[in-house]
Amino acid sequence: MGFDQYHEPPQELSQPVRTFARMIQSLIEEAEAIDWYEQRIHVEKDREAKKIMQHAQQEEFIHFAMDLEFLLRKKKEWRIVVKNVLFKEGDIIKNAEKAEDKAEGA
Repeated sequence: MGFDQYHEPPQELSQPVRTFARMIQSLIEEAEAIDWYEQRIHVEKDREAKKIMQHAQQEEFIHFAMDLEFLLRKKKEWRIVVKNVLFKEGDIIKNAEKAEDKAEGA
């Protein structure tokens, strides 16, 4: 595993920033895995293999959710935005704009 996830010299970054970078990288990797499984599931003809892949994809989504929750606990503004965008009825863009206003006011 490389350490090219840092854009600044790692020795100059605090431990919390380095942990944050690791969790962001983990979130990215889980999202990629979810995507890869989605593609594999789409083309797989064997039912049993497809079921196994679907199960594996669900596990990756659980990991994605845990990574996201960790990050949202560290970033108050992000949590405000997410709470005001996810699971809301109506226009996604309008909800996002309202969420952004709430985060800026916090």
